[in-house]
Amino acid sequence: MACFIVNDTLVKFVSQSLPAGQLIFLRGLMATALVLAFVRVTGVALQPRRLVGGWVAVRAGLDALATLTYLLSLFNLPIANATAINMGTPLFITVIAVLWLRHRVGPRQWLAIAAGFAGVLLVIQPRADGFNAFAWLCLGSTVLHALRDLVTLRIPRDVPSIGVTLATAVAVTLLAGAVSLLQGWGPWTWHQIGLLGAAAVFLAGGYQLIIRATRSGDLSVIAPFRYSGLLMAVLLGWVVWGDVPNALAWTGIALVLGAGLYLLRHERG
Repeated sequence: MACFIVNDTLVKFVSQSLPAGQLIFLRGLMATALVLAFVRVTGVALQPRRLVGGWVAVRAGLDALATLTYLLSLFNLPIANATAINMGTPLFITVIAVLWLRHRVGPRQWLAIAAGFAGVLLVIQPRADGFNAFAWLCLGSTVLHALRDLVTLRIPRDVPSIGVTLATAVAVTLLAGAVSLLQGWGPWTWHQIGLLGAAAVFLAGGYQLIIRATRSGDLSVIAPFRYSGLLMAVLLGWVVWGDVPNALAWTGIALVLGAGLYLLRHERG
């Protein structure tokens, strides 16, 4: 989570001076190069045909869409608000597990889910005078992240985690490249490239760590650690941009955290 929040902060900062598609594409190229270098140094044997089909490809596609929609919203929202909305992922995982995997959920769990979604709405704060499109786009990315996490569990154990990381990095880069062709490119500086290079390091590290954690551990144990990112996002948002959530957003954040942790504790029980 620390890797992802630092990456988010760096790309949000660069987005103030570069088109979104261009910067995501450039960062993706560097992240892909880093992952390939890691594969070469460690000597991990990868089978390309297993990385472009099946659940690996499904996960990579979902992650690419989730990344693009999340970053587009992040560039137009305070980082703490975007992160808080994204923290609704465990709520969506529970709902999708009920609908897709036929898991059973009791009245208390449904109440927690309802409270969590109410919290998300308090962070989004729909306005009567305008449609907060980027906040709703961020919510859509949260659904995609939940689907991605569930699909990760379907990937065969004999596929190396670094291979899944590589497939994800390539998918994000290709999608961002297509978007950049539509948006057009702007002039860039070496300072911007340096910041994106640092973001790529944190992104590649975050990819590898979260994929290994998800595949080798229990989601109910791992998921609570996602919430550590919220504190980091609030702190960095305040330090870099002076953004502080308002009272309604803080109330929403508390509801999302409480509901998510309750559901995770119930799953472990």
